[in-house]
Amino acid sequence: MAQRGIREYDAKRMLARAIGEYSRGKFRLDDRLVLVTPETDLATLEADHPWLAKERLVVKPDQLFGKRGKNKLILLNADLAAAKAWIAARMGSEVTIEGAGGTTTGVLTHFLIEPFVPHDAEYYLAFTSSRDVDTIHFSPQGGVDIESVWDTVVSIDVPVLADPMQVRVLPELPDIPHRDTVAEFIQVLYRIYVDYHFTYLEFNPLAFFRGRLIPLDTVAKLDDTAAFQCAEKWGEITFPRPFGRPTTKEEAYVESLDAKTGASLKLTLLNPNGRVWLLVAGGGASVIYADTVVDLGFGDELANYGEYSGDPSTELTYEYTKTLLDLMTRNPDPQGRPKYLLIGGGIANFTDVAKTFTGIIQALEEYKDKLQKNHVKIYVRRGGPNYKEGLENMRRLGERIGVPLEVYGPETHMTRIVSLALEEAQR
Repeated sequence: MAQRGIREYDAKRMLARAIGEYSRGKFRLDDRLVLVTPETDLATLEADHPWLAKERLVVKPDQLFGKRGKNKLILLNADLAAAKAWIAARMGSEVTIEGAGGTTTGVLTHFLIEPFVPHDAEYYLAFTSSRDVDTIHFSPQGGVDIESVWDTVVSIDVPVLADPMQVRVLPELPDIPHRDTVAEFIQVLYRIYVDYHFTYLEFNPLAFFRGRLIPLDTVAKLDDTAAFQCAEKWGEITFPRPFGRPTTKEEAYVESLDAKTGASLKLTLLNPNGRVWLLVAGGGASVIYADTVVDLGFGDELANYGEYSGDPSTELTYEYTKTLLDLMTRNPDPQGRPKYLLIGGGIANFTDVAKTFTGIIQALEEYKDKLQKNHVKIYVRRGGPNYKEGLENMRRLGERIGVPLEVYGPETHMTRIVSLALEEAQR
């Protein structure tokens, strides 16, 4: 499971769409939301969204960081003119955010505009996931540093295989106004949480006003391995980079390749000086390989995270591999230690292993001198359509380019090459 943060705009958009259906019309959430980006023309906002001129507004950055109020980055109860001026003054500016984990500096690029909601009460509500249980957290004291009043939080564990329809929240809630309504609202949200494959969902505060519960500030993460399964539910979704982490030239190039194909090409550079590099087929496999590297104690040496999947063309696979190899071979390890390239994946359903390996082999041949200079050792494990041809071509490649290269097929456990490489690295 890969937990990836999404914008507050997308989380509220999804929830507004789902809650009427899941509650059979009993609950509703306002879907009047505007996401302002550097490409947004502020002059046309009113024409595009007429309600903006009729409501008092809230404006805040939507870039996956919290403590916006404490960092003076929320505009409350404003008219449209003030909202536009506030955004214009901050768009593209560099700010330093003070949070629980320290300070982070980044550039403001995305803002959320929504109606201002007066309210009578503020609660805290969150859903979290672990290996065996989901946990529902509730406190009658929202809108504050929840850590400072954590003794007021009620936590309800729900086994991951439990029927969400059978979850009962009411008996666990403290004595609060409209307790029955709050409990039912939480139960409906939990069903959405499960069905939409959220892995984290927090509302602080969850406001109560005239019989309605209204999420004000929302933080959300999704399991990105459910993207295909949940495509219709999620709608168009992006997974923004964490605030303060700009896109590298290489990451941007892979994004441009990804935009040209129905296949999937993803690259995140974690540590350009790392010695363990992943060239993995499949989103789920990429998570498993990265987790295995970390579990074996080499997390600080993990250089990248990413995937190629969905049967990309030979040319696209070549371009993707070449980008990765260029990063990997720019600077030899200062201590002269080997680097490790893990070319892995599960047993493919429809990706032609021989075809994609042709692109990988082409790039490896092109970089053979740099691979030798960096003392690179390559471990391959793959299965699927035409895998025997692909693996045999890889074996021959190792003989041609003078780089240590071990090849394994589906008879070998998927992540065995990770332990083989890292056992060698520990010698």
